Amino acid sequence: MLNQLVVIGRLTKDPELKKTDTGKNVTRITLAVPRSFKNVNGEYDTDFIDCYLWSGVAESTSEYCKKGDLVGIKGRLQTRKYETEDEKSKQVMEVIGEKVTFLSSKKKEEAD
Repeated sequence: MLNQLVVIGRLTKDPELKKTDTGKNVTRITLAVPRSFKNVNGEYDTDFIDCYLWSGVAESTSEYCKKGDLVGIKGRLQTRKYETEDEKSKQVMEVIGEKVTFLSSKKKEEAD
């Protein structure tokens, strides 16, 4: 069996490195990924995909990337169950990034 994916998109904000209670480094990034087809209005929709990066991958991404940069994420899908405050059980799908490739920076004119 195989659980592997590749996502290429632009960072929607600067990555922020955080530490868990156990001392592990983690960064949650969101990638804006335009769809390859037009909707009924003739426009391209964009998906916003949350990705979690751990340890060294989290550190290097936080250090070298910023909002607007184009990155490629190689990783896997993972499900996580949790309980809400009203004791309802929820399940979410998350992307766990195992490798990040820095593809390009946002152009200087666009950044200003």
